[in-house]
Amino acid sequence: MENEYSHDIIKNKRIENAIRISAEMFLENGIDSVKMTDIADESGVGVATLYRYFGTKTGILIAAMTYMWGDLKVMFSGVFESDVFVSQTGIKQINDLMRMYIVLFTAHKDFMRLLAEFDVFIRREGVTKSELEEYDRSIINFYPVFENAYKTGLADGTVREIENFPMLYLTYAHSLMELSKKLVQGEITPSDNFSNAETELNLLIDTAVYYFRKE
Repeated sequence: MENEYSHDIIKNKRIENAIRISAEMFLENGIDSVKMTDIADESGVGVATLYRYFGTKTGILIAAMTYMWGDLKVMFSGVFESDVFVSQTGIKQINDLMRMYIVLFTAHKDFMRLLAEFDVFIRREGVTKSELEEYDRSIINFYPVFENAYKTGLADGTVREIENFPMLYLTYAHSLMELSKKLVQGEITPSDNFSNAETELNLLIDTAVYYFRKE
C-alpha cells in the first residue's frame, strides 16, 4: 500500500492547491495582472516548479479555468435528474434549463467576466484547439438535458417538432452565453445601458421558450 505522504502524492496536492489558488487570483485580479511569481508566492510552490509542471502561464490558466468549470458542474449536479425536474412538462423543463443562464450571470459574474477575458487571451496567445481538449471536456454541456426535455415535450404535447433541434440549441446557448459575457464586462459606448441586464437575458429566454412551445 502506498504511503499517504509519499513524495508524489504530496507534490500532486501542492500542485492542485496551486491551481485552486491561481483560480482565485484570476477571478479577483484578471488574467493579465496575475504573474507566475504571484501564484508561486501565494501557493508556496516554487516558480521553477510551476514552470516545469505547466510550461507557461497559459498552462496554469487553462488548468484554473478547467478547475472552475468543474466546481460549477458540482453545483448543478443532480438538479436535472431530480424527481421535481423530470416530473415537469417538457416545455417547463426547457424554460427552467434556459433560466440556468440567469443563475450563471447573477451568481457567478466574476467567472463570466473571466470567461470573456479568457477568450481574448486564448486568441491573442495563439493557443491551439489540441491544448484546450481537457478544458473543453470540463465545460458544462446542457445539451443532453435539453434534448431529453425536448423529447419529453414532444411526448406530452407541450413542445412543437423542430426540424434542426441541435442547431437551435446551439444558437440560443451561444447567444445567451455571449450576451452574458458582454453584460458583465460593463458599458463601453455612451449608448450602452446595462441597467436592465437580467431583463435582456429574460427576454431572449422568453423568445426561445415561445418558439419551442406548441400552441
